[in-house]
Amino acid sequence: MFDTLSDRLSATFKNLRGKGRLSEADIDATAREIRIALLEADVALPVVRAFIKNVKERALGAEVSRALNPAQQVLKIVNEELVTILGGETRRLRFAKQPPTVIMLAGLQGAGKTTLAGKLGRWLKEQGHSPLLVACDLQRPNAVNQLSVVAERAGVAVYAPEPGNGVGDPVKVAKDSIDFAKSKVHDIVIVDTAGRLGIDREMMQQAADIRDAVSPDEILFVVDAMIGQDAVNTAEAFRDGVGFDGVVLSKLDGDARGGAALSIRQITGKPIMFASNGEKLDDFDAFHPDRMASRILDMGDLLTLIEQAEKTFSQEEAEKMASKLASKKGQDFTLDDFLAQMEQVRKMGSISKLLGMLPGMGQMKDQIQNIDERDVDRTAAIIKSMTPAERQDPTIINGSRRARIARGSGVEVSAVKGLVERFFEARKMMSRMAQGGMPGMPGMPGMGGGPGRAKKKQKQAKGKQRSGNPMKRKQQEQEAAARRAAAAAAESGNAFGLPQQGAKDFELPDEFKKFMG
Repeated sequence: MFDTLSDRLSATFKNLRGKGRLSEADIDATAREIRIALLEADVALPVVRAFIKNVKERALGAEVSRALNPAQQVLKIVNEELVTILGGETRRLRFAKQPPTVIMLAGLQGAGKTTLAGKLGRWLKEQGHSPLLVACDLQRPNAVNQLSVVAERAGVAVYAPEPGNGVGDPVKVAKDSIDFAKSKVHDIVIVDTAGRLGIDREMMQQAADIRDAVSPDEILFVVDAMIGQDAVNTAEAFRDGVGFDGVVLSKLDGDARGGAALSIRQITGKPIMFASNGEKLDDFDAFHPDRMASRILDMGDLLTLIEQAEKTFSQEEAEKMASKLASKKGQDFTLDDFLAQMEQVRKMGSISKLLGMLPGMGQMKDQIQNIDERDVDRTAAIIKSMTPAERQDPTIINGSRRARIARGSGVEVSAVKGLVERFFEARKMMSRMAQGGMPGMPGMPGMGGGPGRAKKKQKQAKGKQRSGNPMKRKQQEQEAAARRAAAAAAESGNAFGLPQQGAKDFELPDEFKKFMG
């Protein structure tokens, strides 16, 4: 959503690099470019004016003029001001002293309240709570059924005594849901109310009546992040008509300009509490102003990436994989382990989103968007078409085995060969990293390229060259072992390579005698 804004800001800061000192004209030009970028992103004009005023005042002060790197200092100022207009600190949910905690959702029709109710219920369930979804949208056709389906997918309970479609009293349903939650020991009640088309006085009054009936601990205003500056007008109307405590941004994965996210907090004075950035129920999380500002400025969001990894990977699994990679040449790390790791990464979300959280990835935006997520499924199909022995030791995969695996996974033979070769290269690289370094960096533990390394390679070059293909290298080693055994046998005159005079004294070990009759 913030791609256009990020690109403009990145280009602006790029022009400042390499300047040892920033003049007032440089700062004015930078402020002008930032103003244009914000206005193009549909940020409300009052917010843009306040933002630019604060940035210019700080940029013209001592913190920039005395800085060793003025360009970085201006970037720091812009980052801090973005965090400020996004809310400053992360706002957490307030829970009632005596359960249940009542959370009421309000917003325009089509903002995604019903789906968001399921996402919020699932998120709270993962936090250890027992949420109950309440169907108070009795106006929109099939809204009650939709909430029931979403609740089932999220694995949470639902209270829907009325069929909806214009039938039933939403105020009574909301009031009765509190007693139902207490009887079924639900500590959180999420009330899904009917949406409105614009500023509808009748529906606004209905929302106010539900508010008075249940006395919610939190009223969350759900706003579609794609509607631009109109989101501010709607939010102000809801604030004056019903009142709300926090904002939830839905559809943050859209291609709109994202001005609502940067405007709504500053205009209404209410914090953004949650953000929904996808269609899946787990595409939902608490809103962190500092992390969002970092994403806008292409500084990445490593904290969110780490949190998602911690949810997916257990400490025990991570230590197990690390020990396998730390073994000699990482040979304990098999294709089964590779498949397990790949499936764990898929649980974290799409590869494109994960890469987008890394710093500086805005410069590779086109390449990231062109990533085919189905490549992961194809790789998994190839590995699952192998036998257990082939997964444990891929060096045994010869031409006929590759053809069989290709037929089983529906790919070309070259794809199987390429996967195996990439696996060996990746295992080698990860093993070197696990043992303390990367190749080609002299003077570091576990890293190649040190002073005596070239001489050793020259000595190896004088003999027979070893193949870089692991399967071919294994075949060469077997042939070399056979030649050595044959040479020893020829020299000694017997198949065991023992001197002739000692052959009569040779005795088989006990464990072999039973096979000799």
